[in-house]
Amino acid sequence: MSDRTIAVIGGTGKLGAAIARRLAKAGRKVIIGSRSAESAARTAAELGFGLTGLANADAAMAGSIVIVTVPFAAQQLTLAEIAPHVAGKVVVDTTVPLVPPKVMRVQLPPEGSAAQRAQKLLGPGVRVVSAFHNVAAHKLATDQHIDCDVLVFGDDKGARAEVVELVAQTGLRGIHGGALTNSAAAEAMTSVLIFINKTYQVDGAGVVITGQLVTPDE
Repeated sequence: MSDRTIAVIGGTGKLGAAIARRLAKAGRKVIIGSRSAESAARTAAELGFGLTGLANADAAMAGSIVIVTVPFAAQQLTLAEIAPHVAGKVVVDTTVPLVPPKVMRVQLPPEGSAAQRAQKLLGPGVRVVSAFHNVAAHKLATDQHIDCDVLVFGDDKGARAEVVELVAQTGLRGIHGGALTNSAAAEAMTSVLIFINKTYQVDGAGVVITGQLVTPDE
Protein backbone atom coordinates (compact mmCIF):
# COMPACT_ATOMS: atom_id res chain seq x y z
CA MET A 1 0.00 0.00 0.00
CA SER A 2 2.93 2.32 0.63
CA ASP A 3 3.31 3.24 -3.05
CA ARG A 4 -0.30 4.38 -3.45
CA THR A 5 -0.87 8.12 -3.78
CA ILE A 6 -3.04 9.71 -1.12
CA ALA A 7 -5.22 12.73 -1.83
CA VAL A 8 -6.34 14.81 1.15
CA ILE A 9 -9.42 16.77 0.15
CA GLY A 10 -9.84 19.91 2.20
CA GLY A 11 -6.17 19.60 2.96
CA THR A 12 -5.67 23.31 3.62
CA GLY A 13 -7.80 23.02 6.78
CA LYS A 14 -6.32 22.19 10.18
CA LEU A 15 -7.15 18.48 10.22
CA GLY A 16 -6.39 17.87 6.55
CA ALA A 17 -3.05 19.68 6.67
CA ALA A 18 -2.05 17.80 9.83
CA ILE A 19 -2.89 14.39 8.33
CA ALA A 20 -1.18 15.25 5.04
CA ARG A 21 1.98 16.40 6.80
CA ARG A 22 2.24 13.31 8.99
CA LEU A 23 1.71 10.94 6.07
CA ALA A 24 4.18 12.80 3.85
CA LYS A 25 6.76 12.83 6.63
CA ALA A 26 6.29 9.06 6.89
CA GLY A 27 7.30 8.77 3.23
CA ARG A 28 3.92 8.62 1.53
CA LYS A 29 3.19 10.50 -1.68
CA VAL A 30 0.46 12.95 -0.70
CA ILE A 31 -1.52 15.52 -2.69
CA ILE A 32 -3.36 18.30 -0.91
CA GLY A 33 -6.70 19.18 -2.47
CA SER A 34 -8.58 22.44 -2.03
CA ARG A 35 -11.29 24.45 -3.77
CA SER A 36 -8.40 26.62 -4.97
CA ALA A 37 -5.42 24.96 -6.62
CA GLU A 38 -3.32 27.98 -5.68
CA SER A 39 -4.24 27.66 -2.01
CA ALA A 40 -3.49 23.93 -2.11
CA ALA A 41 -0.08 24.52 -3.69
CA ARG A 42 0.75 27.24 -1.16
CA THR A 43 -0.13 25.03 1.82
CA ALA A 44 1.83 22.13 0.33
CA ALA A 45 4.91 24.32 -0.05
CA GLU A 46 4.58 25.60 3.53
CA LEU A 47 4.29 22.08 4.96
CA GLY A 48 7.13 20.60 2.90
CA PHE A 49 7.99 16.87 2.85
CA GLY A 50 7.37 16.68 -0.91
CA LEU A 51 3.69 17.56 -0.69
CA THR A 52 1.98 18.91 -3.79
CA GLY A 53 -1.33 20.75 -4.20
CA LEU A 54 -4.18 20.59 -6.71
CA ALA A 55 -7.85 21.53 -6.96
CA ASN A 56 -10.10 19.03 -5.18
CA ALA A 57 -11.32 17.23 -8.30
CA ASP A 58 -7.82 16.90 -9.73
CA ALA A 59 -6.45 15.67 -6.42
CA ALA A 60 -9.24 13.06 -6.14
CA MET A 61 -8.51 11.92 -9.69
CA ALA A 62 -4.80 11.49 -8.95
CA GLY A 63 -5.20 9.79 -5.58
CA SER A 64 -5.62 6.06 -5.07
CA ILE A 65 -6.84 6.65 -1.53
CA VAL A 66 -8.87 9.80 -0.91
CA ILE A 67 -9.23 11.34 2.54
CA VAL A 68 -12.03 13.89 2.93
CA THR A 69 -11.40 16.43 5.72
CA VAL A 70 -14.06 19.11 5.40
CA PRO A 71 -16.65 20.51 7.83
CA PHE A 72 -20.09 18.91 7.87
CA ALA A 73 -21.58 21.98 6.15
CA ALA A 74 -19.26 21.42 3.17
CA GLN A 75 -19.52 17.63 3.00
CA GLN A 76 -22.29 17.32 0.42
CA LEU A 77 -20.85 19.79 -2.08
CA THR A 78 -17.32 18.43 -1.67
CA LEU A 79 -18.40 14.83 -2.22
CA ALA A 80 -20.41 15.84 -5.29
CA GLU A 81 -17.26 17.51 -6.65
CA ILE A 82 -15.05 14.44 -6.26
CA ALA A 83 -17.67 11.74 -6.93
CA PRO A 84 -16.84 11.35 -10.65
CA HIS A 85 -13.22 10.59 -9.76
CA VAL A 86 -13.43 8.09 -6.89
CA ALA A 87 -15.26 5.08 -8.32
CA GLY A 88 -13.69 1.89 -6.99
CA LYS A 89 -11.43 3.78 -4.60
CA VAL A 90 -11.20 3.89 -0.84
CA VAL A 91 -12.60 7.18 0.44
CA VAL A 92 -11.84 7.99 4.07
CA ASP A 93 -14.45 10.36 5.47
CA THR A 94 -13.46 12.24 8.62
CA THR A 95 -16.61 14.35 8.80
CA VAL A 96 -18.21 14.99 12.17
CA PRO A 97 -21.79 16.37 12.07
CA LEU A 98 -21.17 19.43 14.21
CA VAL A 99 -23.93 22.01 13.80
CA PRO A 100 -22.98 25.42 15.21
CA PRO A 101 -23.61 26.98 17.59
CA LYS A 102 -24.52 23.87 19.61
CA VAL A 103 -21.42 21.83 18.83
CA MET A 104 -21.41 20.29 22.31
CA ARG A 105 -24.70 18.52 21.56
CA VAL A 106 -24.88 15.36 19.45
CA GLN A 107 -26.73 16.12 16.21
CA LEU A 108 -26.47 13.12 13.89
CA PRO A 109 -27.97 13.45 10.38
CA PRO A 110 -31.08 11.56 9.19
CA GLU A 111 -28.88 8.93 7.51
CA GLY A 112 -27.59 7.91 10.95
CA SER A 113 -24.06 9.27 10.62
CA ALA A 114 -21.97 11.51 8.39
CA ALA A 115 -20.20 8.39 7.12
CA GLN A 116 -23.46 6.77 6.02
CA ARG A 117 -24.40 10.04 4.38
CA ALA A 118 -21.10 9.95 2.49
CA GLN A 119 -21.73 6.39 1.31
CA LYS A 120 -25.19 7.37 0.11
CA LEU A 121 -23.85 10.40 -1.76
CA LEU A 122 -20.93 8.55 -3.37
CA GLY A 123 -22.79 5.34 -4.19
CA PRO A 124 -22.08 1.64 -3.71
CA GLY A 125 -19.10 1.64 -6.08
CA VAL A 126 -17.01 3.57 -3.56
CA ARG A 127 -15.53 1.89 -0.47
CA VAL A 128 -16.22 4.45 2.23
CA VAL A 129 -14.32 4.16 5.50
CA SER A 130 -14.54 6.67 8.35
CA ALA A 131 -11.80 7.65 10.80
CA PHE A 132 -9.99 10.48 12.62
CA HIS A 133 -13.10 11.75 14.42
CA ASN A 134 -11.72 12.08 17.94
CA VAL A 135 -8.14 13.32 17.55
CA ALA A 136 -7.37 17.01 18.07
CA ALA A 137 -6.10 18.59 14.85
CA HIS A 138 -3.78 21.01 16.67
CA LYS A 139 -2.02 18.07 18.32
CA LEU A 140 -1.86 16.10 15.08
CA ALA A 141 -0.12 19.10 13.51
CA THR A 142 2.86 18.62 15.82
CA ASP A 143 5.44 15.85 16.06
CA GLN A 144 4.46 14.95 19.61
CA HIS A 145 3.10 11.57 20.63
CA ILE A 146 -0.69 11.77 20.96
CA ASP A 147 -2.35 9.63 23.59
CA CYS A 148 -5.38 8.91 21.44
CA ASP A 149 -6.61 5.94 19.41
CA VAL A 150 -8.38 6.27 16.06
CA LEU A 151 -11.47 4.15 15.58
CA VAL A 152 -11.91 3.02 11.97
CA PHE A 153 -15.28 2.00 10.52
CA GLY A 154 -16.25 0.46 7.21
CA ASP A 155 -18.31 -2.30 5.64
CA ASP A 156 -15.43 -3.45 3.43
CA LYS A 157 -12.97 -5.24 5.75
CA GLY A 158 -10.08 -4.93 3.31
CA ALA A 159 -10.57 -1.19 2.92
CA ARG A 160 -10.89 -0.82 6.67
CA ALA A 161 -7.61 -2.69 7.19
CA GLU A 162 -5.89 -0.37 4.70
CA VAL A 163 -7.02 2.64 6.68
CA VAL A 164 -5.93 1.10 10.00
CA GLU A 165 -2.47 0.77 8.44
CA LEU A 166 -2.69 4.35 7.17
CA VAL A 167 -3.50 5.59 10.66
CA ALA A 168 -0.40 3.80 11.98
CA GLN A 169 1.68 5.76 9.48
CA THR A 170 0.48 8.98 11.10
CA GLY A 171 1.92 7.75 14.41
CA LEU A 172 -1.41 6.83 15.98
CA ARG A 173 -3.04 3.49 16.68
CA GLY A 174 -5.89 2.60 14.36
CA ILE A 175 -8.50 0.22 15.76
CA HIS A 176 -11.20 -1.62 13.84
CA GLY A 177 -14.56 -0.30 15.03
CA GLY A 178 -16.78 -2.45 12.84
CA ALA A 179 -19.40 -1.59 10.23
CA LEU A 180 -19.83 1.89 8.79
CA THR A 181 -23.05 2.37 10.75
CA ASN A 182 -20.96 2.20 13.95
CA SER A 183 -19.31 5.46 12.92
CA ALA A 184 -22.23 7.20 14.61
CA ALA A 185 -20.65 6.38 17.97
CA ALA A 186 -17.33 8.10 17.23
CA GLU A 187 -19.01 11.03 15.50
CA ALA A 188 -21.27 11.57 18.50
CA MET A 189 -18.33 11.24 20.87
CA THR A 190 -16.74 14.31 19.30
CA SER A 191 -19.43 16.56 20.75
CA VAL A 192 -18.94 14.87 24.12
CA LEU A 193 -15.19 15.51 23.94
CA ILE A 194 -15.75 19.16 23.06
CA PHE A 195 -17.94 19.45 26.14
CA ILE A 196 -15.27 17.75 28.28
CA ASN A 197 -12.58 20.06 26.88
CA LYS A 198 -14.59 23.12 27.89
CA THR A 199 -15.85 21.84 31.23
CA TYR A 200 -12.54 20.46 32.51
CA GLN A 201 -10.18 22.79 30.60
CA VAL A 202 -8.61 19.88 28.71
CA ASP A 203 -6.32 20.59 25.75
CA GLY A 204 -7.81 18.13 23.29
CA ALA A 205 -9.36 15.16 25.08
CA GLY A 206 -9.19 11.91 23.14
CA VAL A 207 -10.27 8.28 23.26
CA VAL A 208 -7.98 5.42 24.31
CA ILE A 209 -9.06 1.76 24.17
CA THR A 210 -7.78 -0.17 27.17
CA GLY A 211 -6.87 -3.84 27.35
CA GLN A 212 -4.44 -5.95 25.34
CA LEU A 213 -5.62 -6.06 21.75
CA VAL A 214 -4.82 -9.03 19.50
CA THR A 215 -4.38 -8.19 15.82
CA PRO A 216 -7.54 -9.33 14.01
CA ASP A 217 -7.41 -11.75 11.12
CA GLU A 218 -8.87 -9.50 8.43
